[in-house]
Amino acid sequence: MTPSTPSVDARTDAHAESGAPSAEPPVKTRRRGLRVLWWILGSLGALIVLGIVGIVIWSQVGVMAAEPEPLAEVRSNAAIEITDTDAGIVLAPAGDSADVGLVYVPGAKVDPWAYADKLSGLVAEDGVTVVITKPWLNLAFFDLRPLSAFTDLATGVDTWLVGGHSLGGVRACQLATDADGLALFGSYCANDLSASGLPVISVAGSEDGLSTPEKIADARHLLPDDAEMNEIEGASHASFGDYGPQPGDGTPTISDDDMRDELTELVGSFALTTAGR
Repeated sequence: MTPSTPSVDARTDAHAESGAPSAEPPVKTRRRGLRVLWWILGSLGALIVLGIVGIVIWSQVGVMAAEPEPLAEVRSNAAIEITDTDAGIVLAPAGDSADVGLVYVPGAKVDPWAYADKLSGLVAEDGVTVVITKPWLNLAFFDLRPLSAFTDLATGVDTWLVGGHSLGGVRACQLATDADGLALFGSYCANDLSASGLPVISVAGSEDGLSTPEKIADARHLLPDDAEMNEIEGASHASFGDYGPQPGDGTPTISDDDMRDELTELVGSFALTTAGR
């Protein structure tokens, strides 16, 4: 006698009673995977937003402000015309058509106006137009604008130098191949310009506790062999601007007026020579 075949319902009941797990439908599996994926993407997006917000807040906190008295002297100097734009501050010789200019990139979290007085001698005495940039987020590292974004602020200039202080000098080195010369103020390059053929001047401070003379010497090989290397006796890192003492810096022994005169003599001569005057 042939045994009878169990019905479908009987097989299903037996399967359930045996405790064997049933396979989850593919649609449910896909939905669960999508939920996990969206959760991961949402978490990453939130972290990125928080990181950006954190950087923005950090960039605005602790910005070293320009000292009022040196800035007031520049504003009252009849030999200097000042134009304030969103991209930068233009200091031009009054009544003259300058043929040489300097794009100057500030150090990290330093008010661009803090450099106006130290650069004023170049404008008033040597007829150099100076454009002090306003870096994005107060950090030259984040400012990806080309050199032309700043040279376009001043018309009639035939020869453009680019330079900067501290981190601003590092950014200036990256822009240097689009300029006619490079001027470093308490700074040094991170990229190799040794074969560029660019005229370069480097001005260090003997008391600089941040861009120390030793650090500048260690990066000397990144500059052309004929780069002019100078050191101002008694100058600290903050001596290149007027924004007060800076943590980690040395103690300056040079006055602000003497520092301005030294920078004017060194960089002014370099700028005029580069322009062929």
